[in-house]
Amino acid sequence: MLRNIHIRHLAVVDELNLDLQPGMTVLTGETGAGKSILIDALSLALGDRADSGMIRAGQARADISADFDLNGLSTVNDWLNKQELDDDGQCLIRRTINRDAPSRGYINGRPVPMQSLRELGEMLVDIHGQHAHQSLLRRNAQRQALDAYAGHQKLLDSVAGQYRQWHKLREQLDELTTSRAQREDRLELLRYQVQELQELALNRNELTALEEEHDRLANLNQLRAGSQQVLQLLIENEDSALVDALERAASELERLLGFDARLSNIMQAVRDAAIQTGEAGHELRGYLEGLSLDPERLQEIDQRLGLIHDLSRKHQVSAAELPALQQQLEDELATLEDAGVVLDATARELAATETAYRSAADKLRASRRRAAKKLAKAVSDNMRQLGMKDGRFEIVLEAQDNYSTNGLERVEFLVSANPGQPPQPLAKVASGGELARISLAIQVITVGTGSIPTLIFDEVDVGIGGGIAEIVGRLLRSLGHERQVLCVTHQPQVASLAHQHLQVHKQSSKKVTTTEVSALTAEARVSEIARMLGGLEITEQTLSHAREMIERGQDTAA
Repeated sequence: MLRNIHIRHLAVVDELNLDLQPGMTVLTGETGAGKSILIDALSLALGDRADSGMIRAGQARADISADFDLNGLSTVNDWLNKQELDDDGQCLIRRTINRDAPSRGYINGRPVPMQSLRELGEMLVDIHGQHAHQSLLRRNAQRQALDAYAGHQKLLDSVAGQYRQWHKLREQLDELTTSRAQREDRLELLRYQVQELQELALNRNELTALEEEHDRLANLNQLRAGSQQVLQLLIENEDSALVDALERAASELERLLGFDARLSNIMQAVRDAAIQTGEAGHELRGYLEGLSLDPERLQEIDQRLGLIHDLSRKHQVSAAELPALQQQLEDELATLEDAGVVLDATARELAATETAYRSAADKLRASRRRAAKKLAKAVSDNMRQLGMKDGRFEIVLEAQDNYSTNGLERVEFLVSANPGQPPQPLAKVASGGELARISLAIQVITVGTGSIPTLIFDEVDVGIGGGIAEIVGRLLRSLGHERQVLCVTHQPQVASLAHQHLQVHKQSSKKVTTTEVSALTAEARVSEIARMLGGLEITEQTLSHAREMIERGQDTAA
């Protein structure tokens, strides 16, 4: 609910700070006093369009702040959390209107675009009358009001869930169907590429082995000549073989051991070297005997390597990456070949989900029809109580082909306020007073199901009086037991039923005119009701009548 509003330099208001209470609050005052200033200011705070002409003369900026109590308003708290505008349960909205700069909006001290103010405002305040925020003029709000009255949240959740599943499958099927032509072209290319790589049959270690064997065969003559030369140096040169020299050196060191035992390790190392040299020479001789020229094998390897490198260039990868590429293409081929199966399965699943969606939507439609009949009768009865004796309220469910999270019909409120007049959409009702009273009639019936905490009715009593005005007041007061209700009124019958009474009055001097708002004491309230009852002179009888109206109102509408 709205706890406080502060207005500075707006139109005829210099500065106003007002605390508001739960229940029903009325604003009264002389004609022209500016009774709608609070509504105008609140509308601006909630994102309505502003211009510099609204700024008080002689000032550079107008400033409006509205403080809301969010207790029990989980939807609003969730929205603030999601927007990262939460502040320990606080909700302070501020709007500044500048003469030489764009207006600015703030939520809990943080700057926000006007759209954010409007979104938040639609969850906090509903203004009924010739102003913005008339939520019941919007079809979505009409549908929500009917659904809330019907109390079929489980049906709504079921329809929404089935729709989301249907929409997801519809997108998947569209994607699969759209890509079918491209898929066939891709399949043909993949089958050729995979077959080519499978015929190559290159394993991960083969390339290294082939390159090593190719190097050996291509350089066979150099290997044979070099190996023969080394063999001569090691063991086959009769005059200067290395093994013979080492053996002679070992023998000489062995002779010298008789003179110095410290030569033992050196002698053993030389003898071991002679042995290893001899073994190396014999192994090299075996290697030479195994070297044989094989031109056919060399040609075979050349061809194999040529094929491998041709394919690597074709696919623009290194030869070593061909096995991994083959696996990748095989996986893609398998996926695309299964796509036809997936498409058929998706089509079947989509059909089943569509059937389930329609079934859930049909149940929702049946529940809406039952609720619409009951709600229309109740609102029609209230309209007659509110002075529209020939008033008739209808709710039309218009079938639609397009699937949505809200079912398969549009909801529209129709009303006929006069005899012989066919029901028309609520948005086309010409009279602002009638529209406000119709809104009041609907709100009274649906008050237990709505979520907007503050309701404002701007002159809902236009064109009525007497007993009808008292009925309006009683309905507003009953709404005040569930929500916070603010009402601008000219009728003493309405004002006498309020929980809180605010008086709007204008003060003028030669240079300045200022509108002020004050909460009335019990005695001041009697005087204001007496003024509203009329007459050139406020007599004791008028005051007594006013006091009686207030007492009766408090007793009968507690």
